[in-house]
Amino acid sequence: MSLHEEQKEVVASIAMMQEWVLEAEHIFDGSWASLPEEITNRAVGRRFETYLEHLLHVVEEEGRTPQEQSCLGELLKVLTHLRPGLIHCYDLKGFPRTNNEMERTIRAVKMHYRRISGRKSWNSYLLRYGRCVLYHEWWLHQPDGEAQLHTRLRSMSTSSWRSTRHQTRQCHLEQLLRFRFRHRPLEYLATLEKRWEQATGTVVLPP
Repeated sequence: MSLHEEQKEVVASIAMMQEWVLEAEHIFDGSWASLPEEITNRAVGRRFETYLEHLLHVVEEEGRTPQEQSCLGELLKVLTHLRPGLIHCYDLKGFPRTNNEMERTIRAVKMHYRRISGRKSWNSYLLRYGRCVLYHEWWLHQPDGEAQLHTRLRSMSTSSWRSTRHQTRQCHLEQLLRFRFRHRPLEYLATLEKRWEQATGTVVLPP
């Protein structure tokens, strides 16, 4: 086989793999729908599940090159991992659909907090309130949103409130531990060693 033919096969393989990426984009952008009302979480989800099934079949097909199996397999792995939280924006008006829209939303929340607090960094604010930050901001931008939010909170059952509080505290704890490990690793590891000694009665010797 000549060098030209080899390059031609490589280009064809890359073009084939690119088509799978473009097909995922086509599903998410809703260009397949004839009417805007057809683009819903359920409709996009169905198309995306079919897409993942087909992609799995292609990855496992005989005759695929190692590079194709590796690249398409990685695409399948990433999209399957992201699937549970990937398709939620189509039934919510104003919900960010792209990375650029999400970044603009986050910057707006940062600016709002900085104006309120006078602080440049909002890391402590984010660590303390976590996912509740954007949820609260979204309600404030809805017509009569603050009153609607208070109504929803008043109708919330005690068990649901306790469950949500527990989840929020767990998320906060996870973020806080990650922050401590990144910024004060020696103190964090010393704390772990002390807890291990208390739990097992075994003294951790210094290296």
